[in-house]
Amino acid sequence: MKNTQQIQGIVSIAALACLAIGWFKLLSPEVNDILYHQVFYALIGISFYLQAPTLANPKFVYPMYGAAALCVIGAVLPVNLGLTFIKTIGLFAGVIISLIGRPKAIKKD
Repeated sequence: MKNTQQIQGIVSIAALACLAIGWFKLLSPEVNDILYHQVFYALIGISFYLQAPTLANPKFVYPMYGAAALCVIGAVLPVNLGLTFIKTIGLFAGVIISLIGRPKAIKKD
């Protein structure tokens, strides 16, 4: 479990790096486009997939897998199909599920 969380953290940091590189246009336009529009979403989908079994509420596990699938599928679909909005739906769904489904903090007195 701890190893999975470490891998998920590394994948999330890699996704943020892709986002930053694409946003600040640090590389060639083609590479920036691939990192910003495809690799970022694929990595976020992998991160959601790794996070799903760790959610506190088991009702959110399969929806998180669905969000992960939407991110990855949307990332690999050709842009000319006009279905790239799927990855954005997956991203928002995954973020909402991860915020709602995370374990509650225990207050210590």
